[in-house]
Amino acid sequence: MELHANAELSLKNRRRLAGRIVEQGWSLTKAAEAAEVSERTAGKWAARYRAEGEAGLLDRSSAPNHVHNRTPEDRVQAIAALRRLRMTGAEIAAVLGMPDQTVSGILTRIGMGRLGRLGQEQPIRYERARPGELVHVDVKKLGKIARPGHAVLGGQPARARAGYHRKANAKGWEFVHVAIDDATRLAYVEVLGDEKAVTAIAFFKRALRFFARYGIEVERVMSDNGSCYRAKLHAIACRALGIRHIFTRPYRPQTNGKAERFIRTMLSGWAYGAIYRNSAERTTALDGWLHHYNHERPHRALGRKTPAARLTELNRNNVLGSYT
Repeated sequence: MELHANAELSLKNRRRLAGRIVEQGWSLTKAAEAAEVSERTAGKWAARYRAEGEAGLLDRSSAPNHVHNRTPEDRVQAIAALRRLRMTGAEIAAVLGMPDQTVSGILTRIGMGRLGRLGQEQPIRYERARPGELVHVDVKKLGKIARPGHAVLGGQPARARAGYHRKANAKGWEFVHVAIDDATRLAYVEVLGDEKAVTAIAFFKRALRFFARYGIEVERVMSDNGSCYRAKLHAIACRALGIRHIFTRPYRPQTNGKAERFIRTMLSGWAYGAIYRNSAERTTALDGWLHHYNHERPHRALGRKTPAARLTELNRNNVLGSYT
């Protein structure tokens, strides 16, 4: 337990108490009275100081040296082995005939309290060396904002809330198309009305122009197996643009992980990061957030650099490397 430096019987006061008794010859009663503690407490610290010096004045664990009913080590190893099979604590307890609370405590003690990726194959991480070598694309579907919710209308009567913006209560979806460069994480985003192949192709052409403004020439594009990307029209467009199109493994969104992770960041920082009165207001806020992401927000995977700074760094390294 950590004590305040000037607390009663802190390390400083223990040293003073024990020193008075052991070194200065104070009586136990007089020293205890001066320290405002019992004679028993004063005697304890004096004995420890006499036997161990200042090390004896440190706090000691109150845990017993031996626990007669401690779970045997072989049983702990069995619990760990079952946990690696991604069994829950309750399932392990049922298999081994142990109390749930005991199994839960052991899992926490051995550092296996959370499943996480325990027992699963480790992710294969990669990063392209050149800007434009690979661009990830994806689409995220967002519900339209028909009218402000309770966070905005908080104190209004129920009838007023029910009739607020009655004409704006049309339901529907918006489709956020994203493109992100693998090497730099530089991103381009648009909010569009659908996810058809024609729409995805038009978005990708605008994304190419965006990357070209930063001096990035796109070589490959990766997408999931969505219908807009599997369409023959999309394949024809990629061939006409001279860009190789590769797909993720079926049912393995991790393959397109950089786009998936960017979408998570985008949702928390932009889509759900503020209160919007309608979808148009949310869409208007996208440009500002995207500039912040590309030019101001440090990226942990980039060594706390922004995507724009990483682009500058890679371009400089590639230029220097071309002369070696």
